[in-house]
Amino acid sequence: MSIVICLFYFIVATAAKNAIEDRNKLLERELKMMLGSDISLSDSEMKANEIIMDLKIKELDYAFHHPQTFNLSKHFFDYKDEVEDTELFKLLQQMPKGAVLHAHDTGLLSPDYVLELTYMKDLYVCFQKGQVQFLFSENIPKTPCAVKWQLLSDARLSSSNVEKFDADLRKLFTLVVSNPKEVYSDVNAAWRKFQQYFITTGPLLSYKPVWEQYFYDTLKAFREDNVMYIEIRSVLPELYDLDGNVYDSVETALIYKEVLDRFMEDYPDFYGAKLIYAPFRMVDTKTVKKYIDIAKEIKRLAPDFLAGFDLVGQEDIGAPTKDFLSELEEAKSELDFFFHAGETNWYGTSSDENLLDVIALDTKRIGHAFALIKHPVLLEEVKKRGIALEVNVVSNVVLKLVDDVRNHPLAAFLAQDLPVVLSSDDPGVWEATPLTHDFYVTFLGVASRHADLKMLKKLALNSLYYSTYPNKDKIVHEFEIRWTKFIDNIVKDKW
Repeated sequence: MSIVICLFYFIVATAAKNAIEDRNKLLERELKMMLGSDISLSDSEMKANEIIMDLKIKELDYAFHHPQTFNLSKHFFDYKDEVEDTELFKLLQQMPKGAVLHAHDTGLLSPDYVLELTYMKDLYVCFQKGQVQFLFSENIPKTPCAVKWQLLSDARLSSSNVEKFDADLRKLFTLVVSNPKEVYSDVNAAWRKFQQYFITTGPLLSYKPVWEQYFYDTLKAFREDNVMYIEIRSVLPELYDLDGNVYDSVETALIYKEVLDRFMEDYPDFYGAKLIYAPFRMVDTKTVKKYIDIAKEIKRLAPDFLAGFDLVGQEDIGAPTKDFLSELEEAKSELDFFFHAGETNWYGTSSDENLLDVIALDTKRIGHAFALIKHPVLLEEVKKRGIALEVNVVSNVVLKLVDDVRNHPLAAFLAQDLPVVLSSDDPGVWEATPLTHDFYVTFLGVASRHADLKMLKKLALNSLYYSTYPNKDKIVHEFEIRWTKFIDNIVKDKW
C-alpha cells in the first residue's frame, strides 16, 4: 500500500514540476516577444532598472489590491495633476525620449500660454451667443460680428471681475473639465469640443507674430521635456499681419522653416524639426489635388524641411481615404505619406478600413492605428513592411476611444514587438506635458508589469529609427550619450 501511495505522490510531484516548467517556458517565450526584448542592459542600466521597477511595482501592487485607487483606470483629467508628484513621473521627465513624430502644431501649448496671448495689444474680441471670435487689427475689424468688436484689453478692464473674465476665457483653450464623463458622453461630443478649440484659436494663433512665437516656444517646451527632435503636422492656414498681408500655405511653411533656423541657432543641442503637411480630410478630390500641389511646392522650396503628407480630421465623419486613392497613388512617387488611419472603435466601416488604404499607399507610418488590433493580416503587413505606429495613449482616452488604458490595443502592440513610437498628439489641449504623461501612462497603465527599462529605451530609440531625420547614426549616438548620463544620475540618485 505504501508503495502505491509513494508512486502516487511521485506522479503528482512530477506532473506539478512539468506544469511549472511549462508555465515558465511559456512566460519566457512571451517576454522574448515583447518590445525591448532585444535590448541588453549594461551593469549601470541594470542598477537603474532596479530603481525604476521598484517604483513601478510599488504603484502597481498597491493598485492591484486597492483597484479603486488606481489612477490610470480613471479619466485622464481626474489624475493628470496628481501623478506629476510621483517619483516615477519625475524620473520619466528626466529620461531622454528621442523624438515626437505625431503632434499637431496649434494644440501643443497649455491654455495658460494661450490665455497670455490675449494680453497682446491690437487684439479685438467679439462675444456672441455660444461663441467668441478673436482678431488682431489696428482698427475695428470689418469681419462680421453679431454683437460688436471691442479691444480685448477694454473688455477685460470693463469686466467686474478680471480673474473670472480670464478664467472664462481659459475654458475656451482647454478640454479639461471636472466631470469629463458627463460632458464628453461619446466620441462625437469630445470631438465637437476638440474641433471648437481650433476654430476659436485659429484667428488668434494665425496672426503672424503669434504663429512664429508659438512655434518657437513649442520647440522650447519639447526640448525641456527631453525631446530631441519633432515632426510636426500642420494644416498650414493662411497667416495675416497688421499691414494687411496674407500668407498662403506655402509661405506659412517657409515661415516655420525660418523660425526653426532661429531656434537651432539659439539651441544647437536640439536636433531640429520637420513638417508633415496635413490638411483636412473632409473635402472633395479636387481639393485633395490642390493639397498635393501645395505639398510638392513646399518640397521644391524646402526639400529638407518637408517630411511628407497626411490628411487629418475625425475619421468617422470625414471622407474615407479610398475616395482619394487615385490622386494619392499618383503622388506617392514624389511625396512620402504619414497617414492617420484607424482612429476609430468601429469595425468594418470606412474609417476602420482606412488602414487598408494607407498600407496599400505605402505609408511610412500610421497615425494612431487604434483599430489595427482587429486586423491580423494588416498586423503582419505592418511588421513585415516596417510601418511604424504613432500611438497617442492620452489622446485616445480624451477623445473617447478607450476609457481604461489597461484595455488599450497598445498593450498587444507592445507584447508583439510591433514598431511602436509614442507621441502626444495635442497635449496642450488636455493640459499634458509634451511627452512625459504619455510615457508614464504607457509604462504604468498599458504595458506589462514585466515591461522595464528595456522597453522604455526601445520606445525612445524607435522614435529616432522611424523618424525622417537624415543622419540616424548621429542622432542615435547623441541619444546614447544623454541616456548614459540619465542612467548615471539615477544610480547616483541625482535625478
